[in-house]
Amino acid sequence: MIEFSALWLIFVLGLRHGLDPDHVAVIDNIVFRTVEVRPRLAQWVGTLFALGHSLSVAAVAIGVSLAAGAFVLPAWTAPMIDLAVIGLLLIVGTLNLNALLTRTRYTPIGWRSGLVPKRLRNSTHPLAVVAIGAIFGLVFDTATQAAAWGAAATAKGGTTAALVIAATFAIGMMLADTLDSQIVARLLRTRGRTTATVQRYRRAVGWLVVALSFGTAGYALAELAGLAAALPEGAFTTIGVLAAAAIILLLLASRWRSTAGTRA
Repeated sequence: MIEFSALWLIFVLGLRHGLDPDHVAVIDNIVFRTVEVRPRLAQWVGTLFALGHSLSVAAVAIGVSLAAGAFVLPAWTAPMIDLAVIGLLLIVGTLNLNALLTRTRYTPIGWRSGLVPKRLRNSTHPLAVVAIGAIFGLVFDTATQAAAWGAAATAKGGTTAALVIAATFAIGMMLADTLDSQIVARLLRTRGRTTATVQRYRRAVGWLVVALSFGTAGYALAELAGLAAALPEGAFTTIGVLAAAAIILLLLASRWRSTAGTRA
């Protein structure tokens, strides 16, 4: 079976992935367009996006798990996939750190949005949001990560283990993406402080993205070097709780500022 510590790491990876700059950018943009035409849907854009994304991740992980008996990947593919994911994490963390330090108006830096057809990207229909999330889930770094999980799960418990891993990742990602759209939708309904408040929130999320990107990459490098095994199991629980708490605190802080702005 899958170790508890491993599931906590997958959960943290889901949280970090939900705060990926590409996710933040596309979700915020859809919320900006949706808040006027579909006000009830706006706050759930992140949930719909994460749902589509999770379905893609689950499909890849389970598909690889089912097909594992038909072929065997060379031993060198696993570390190569890990290194590719680590490289992408470091790039994302570095680009956003530079933007936070050098730009007054911070905008999340990503690259996946260009892969989505413009007509679909500009739609506010619920199924369109799910479809955009599904496309994001099939991009190289996520798909290869899900494939690696599916292959690893085969030795831990087969398709059931792959499903558990995909579900754990989905929970973390859905928490982050849902709270993102909830926050932005609430801030956009606060008159007079919209631009400044959203910008403060985005910068706070930007620093969290940087921390999680470098932290996840650092742990993965330590694991490849054989050092991660020295970490106590409780460390994974602490990381997961702190990451979730940070996101929840962002929501509470933004709601407090929105309320204070309305009263003022």
